[in-house]
Amino acid sequence: MGGVSATIAATLVRMLDPAVADVRRAVREALAPFADSGARILIALSGGADSLALASAAAHEAPKVGLEPITVTIDHGLQDGSAEIAERAADLARGFGIRTARIERVEVGSAGGPEAAARDARYAALRRVASEEDAVAVLVGHTLDDQAETVLLGLARGSGSASLSGMSPHSLDGLGLAWIRPMLGLRRETTAAFCAAEGLEPWQDPHNSDERFSRVRVRERVLPVLESELGPGIAEALWRTAEQLREDDEAFADMIDETIEDIVEHAEAGIAVSVPALHANPTALRHRIIRHVVESEFGVSLTRLQTLEIARLVTDWKGQGPLDLPGFQASRRGNLVIFTASAQEITQST
Repeated sequence: MGGVSATIAATLVRMLDPAVADVRRAVREALAPFADSGARILIALSGGADSLALASAAAHEAPKVGLEPITVTIDHGLQDGSAEIAERAADLARGFGIRTARIERVEVGSAGGPEAAARDARYAALRRVASEEDAVAVLVGHTLDDQAETVLLGLARGSGSASLSGMSPHSLDGLGLAWIRPMLGLRRETTAAFCAAEGLEPWQDPHNSDERFSRVRVRERVLPVLESELGPGIAEALWRTAEQLREDDEAFADMIDETIEDIVEHAEAGIAVSVPALHANPTALRHRIIRHVVESEFGVSLTRLQTLEIARLVTDWKGQGPLDLPGFQASRRGNLVIFTASAQEITQST
């Protein structure tokens, strides 16, 4: 009897659609660090093909390793019928066997443009729900195609290797919440095939074809031209580039962590960095330390030009005055570069 059961099981494995197998395997590997903890994991579910495949695979894999999957669908309220779309996604999650399928309505502001404002509202809601549900991790459905688009957008901004390294498959935020992207190594066509194999009908977000958005233009215009002119495999090449640069960034981050405690000290309304110590470091590490200090202290991502101007206070100082930059000021005082919050920032924080 046992032999018959084993034969049936083997046959079912052979019959499993390759796309379903690929997505489930990716999710299973991503969940492995949390296995047998009894923890809750939160899945961001929009109702599109990527997030549906993710939620379905997580519903299948998480209970096997003692984890409880829950979903949250963010209703941005930007389209007619958004409440119904969100409810349909939650119903699908319940159909997967997920008991807790939440819907969160958010207010989208205007800071940074519509894409950035919607993203900020969405991630704030995900963090809030994760806290309310005591989730240890948030799973999001970004794919290899999303990663390729992110790398190209970073290249266009000229914002350095941090942007070109793209999204991390696994990261921790300041609150210790894990952000996991199990499908970064899978193509978008795989999640579409998963849904087809499982009989799921994904929601087609009209914003995903709205060429007012830069990411859509990259997807619909830029990548197809690159594929046509340079040959197939561009998305995979961009993904590999991101992987390699992320390894480099992680190595630099370790070096910065080892260095920064010895060269940084607190200053009034800001922070100070030793000029001799900065000068002694290689140029690449010096620039990364400057960017790290500014990002950590003021939440500002420096451009290449801004980084170089601050570095001149170290390497080419001829008595020049303070640099007024967004949210903060950088100045040279003796053997220190002083970073202080701008007067406006100080006023807003008091």
